[in-house]
Amino acid sequence: MRIDAGSHKGTRLIAPEGADVRPTSDRARQAIFNMLAHRFDALRGAKVLDAFAGSGALGLEALSRGAESLVVFETARPALDALKRNIAACHEIARTLVFSSDACHPPQAMTHRAFAPCTLVFLDPPYHKGLIPLALRALQDAGWIAPEALIVTEMDARETLPEMAGFAVADERRYGKAKIVILRGAAA
Repeated sequence: MRIDAGSHKGTRLIAPEGADVRPTSDRARQAIFNMLAHRFDALRGAKVLDAFAGSGALGLEALSRGAESLVVFETARPALDALKRNIAACHEIARTLVFSSDACHPPQAMTHRAFAPCTLVFLDPPYHKGLIPLALRALQDAGWIAPEALIVTEMDARETLPEMAGFAVADERRYGKAKIVILRGAAA
């Protein structure tokens, strides 16, 4: 797995081992970033949150393509180790804030104003556990999500994302066994 474009193009990323890890496919990742760059113009200067970060590939790709900062949440030790190595390989330690924390029970963002609220959020939790609505509400309540933020979610193609007050579907696409749903937060 490599960074596809931008200042870190070609940088190899380590994928954590284990059955719990399911990196976003290269095809889906490329499509996501094409939409974010060309349809939504959501990358330049963005404050990014990568919840359930795994290897950090989505957040690090966003930094490579012009995002301002990155916050990552991850709880699994092998993923955290790989994530920290990937951040170092991209020379992004100064612009990245790492939490060994559950995205459904995040710390308050108010003490991290240089990194929050975030205008671009990646939510790629384990499939079939109903974690997207829970994490979205918890992150919003803790102050991590800016008004009108773009939320990129990934789930199994057979799953359905429930309607959530304050968020509207901006796009939805299938890539193999995965479904990508992009939400737009309501204005303040």
